[in-house]
Amino acid sequence: MIRRHQVDILNYFKVPIDNGAVEGLNNKAKTISHRAYGYRTAETFKLALYHGMGKLPELQLTHKFV
Repeated sequence: MIRRHQVDILNYFKVPIDNGAVEGLNNKAKTISHRAYGYRTAETFKLALYHGMGKLPELQLTHKFV
């Protein structure tokens, strides 16, 4: 198996680029998707993704939930 992927393994050491950042964003999107089970429309799900991925501020509510 190592011999089959030898070229790819050696290419990594020439140009050390990995997809860790993309995998992290994908994991965060999946987590938001699991929390978004009760959303009624796709638009509210998109808003949840924007807030989670972009670290946008939450709306200030008049009541505090403890």
